[in-house]
This record gives sequence, structure tokens and C-alpha cells, in this order.
Amino acid sequence: MSDATLHDAKRAPDDFAVSVADSIESFIVAVAEVSRGDEPDSAVPFLLLEISQLLLTGGRLGAHEDFVPDERYEPDVGPEPDVDELRERFAAMLDPVDVYSEVFDPYVPRTAPVASRISDDLADIITDLRHGMAHYRDGRVNEALWWWQFSYLSNWGPTASACLRALQSLVAHVRLDQPLDELDGLDTDAVAEEQLAEEAGRVMAAEIGGPLGLRPAKS
Repeated sequence: MSDATLHDAKRAPDDFAVSVADSIESFIVAVAEVSRGDEPDSAVPFLLLEISQLLLTGGRLGAHEDFVPDERYEPDVGPEPDVDELRERFAAMLDPVDVYSEVFDPYVPRTAPVASRISDDLADIITDLRHGMAHYRDGRVNEALWWWQFSYLSNWGPTASACLRALQSLVAHVRLDQPLDELDGLDTDAVAEEQLAEEAGRVMAAEIGGPLGLRPAKS
């Protein structure tokens, strides 16, 4: 464990929570601003920077001891905000480089790459982060930290990591003057939905069996 991680672990929980919440709120606001499309030429490097910073926050959550929520059942935060408009804006802005290939879990032998979309990734990440922010704004700090930590390990962390790799590759191709190969072969429409669901479900089942586990469903 690094000195920085040890320092974080010794800080007052309120300070740690405020730091995490500020980082997450900054990411949500920044991504929404990029989605407006006012500067489309700088969207990819700007997203690369924002996701890199978010993953630093995720790393701090992952390195921290497990957070324990105050209640057995997760309090209702109401309906999830719609992210379809944000998803569609990024899909249009990033076309035709929106689609890329990734592997769900690099430690699963012979896992075949599947097609993913940066626009879907950003919408999924924002959904997870907003869910925790709703708890945080309602004063349920432990619940927010538990959710952000759990969803970092199970969903938005892997998603952001894959998205970062795609964005870094795009920047590298441009800066190193290496034209992308023909992109028509990457198409999520050609990937069976059941294949994606089966692969994601298997990986998720393995991930949620760890120390954080899943809380029982609310009856």
C-alpha cells in the first residue's frame, strides 16, 4: 500500500467522502459539458483526461477498506435520471470511432473480444455515479461510499478502464500519425445481445462473490 493510500485511510471519513464526491461531481458536470458538442474536435482528449482523473478516484475507493452501509436495505433514491440524450449525443459526436473491441475480463482464459461503444460506456458510468450522488446529497454518506466502491469494482471501474484504453488508442493514432484501419468490421449490431448478456452476467457473478458481496434485495 502506497504512502498516499495510507494517508487516505487515516483521514477522517468526512474528508475522504467530500474528496470522492467532489471528484465524481466534477466528472459528471464535465462529461455533460462535453456532450453539448461545442468543441467536438477536443472531445476525445478531454474525455481521456476526465476518465483518467475519475479512475484515480476509483483506485482510492478500491484501495480503501470495505465501506459498510448504515442500513440493511438500500434506501430508495427515486427514478434514475434519463441518460439516453447524453448517450445519443456522444454516439453522433464520436461516429465512426464510437465502437471499439474489448475483453470483459483479462483473467478469464480464451475470452473473445466483443464490440462496445464509448457512448454506452459514458452513459453507464454516469448512471452509476449519479446513483451514489443521490445518496450523498440526501446525507447518506456511508451508503454513497459503499455504492461507489461496490459499483467501481463491479461495473463502472471496468467500464471506465475499457473506455480509457479506447480513448488513449484514438489519441495515440492521431498524435503518432497512424491512420486507423477500416472500422466497418466493428459493429455492435452484429454482436448477438444474448452473447453480451451471457458474458457480462458470468463476469459479474464472479465479481460480486468477493468481500463486498451483494446486499439482499428489498422486499
